[in-house]
Amino acid sequence: MSFSDLFGSGEHLRNLSHFASIVNLAAVDGEINDDEELLLKRFARKLDISQEEYDRVIENPKAFPLSSYNSVERRLERLHDLFRIIFADHIIDDEETELIKRYAIGLGFSSQASEGIIKRSIQIFSGQLNFEDYRYLLEKEAE
Repeated sequence: MSFSDLFGSGEHLRNLSHFASIVNLAAVDGEINDDEELLLKRFARKLDISQEEYDRVIENPKAFPLSSYNSVERRLERLHDLFRIIFADHIIDDEETELIKRYAIGLGFSSQASEGIIKRSIQIFSGQLNFEDYRYLLEKEAE
């Protein structure tokens, strides 16, 4: 039975893949501690991961390896998907930000690039665009 047969397809499959990647990153330094577990449960809720799926991923995170992409566009697309989900409740905290940074590095961005992308993404998703960026996006849309 394939991964997609177990968990469905489309958007939910992408969400499950995001979640499994995040669990892998949380478990990279050994066992998942209580603080990480609380954060993972928050991500599971935001990603609409069922308890059965949660348990399966937590039980064996190595069965769900982090996919890396050669294309910067594909990596940004994965981060964009994740930011859309995280910002569904209009909140991102320091723990989520740190885990997303690790996720970005896992996707293949450098540490420095990850920090810049995440900082800018938080500004964009939280509506903190400056006027020049706002104008640029409006003009880009008009093209």
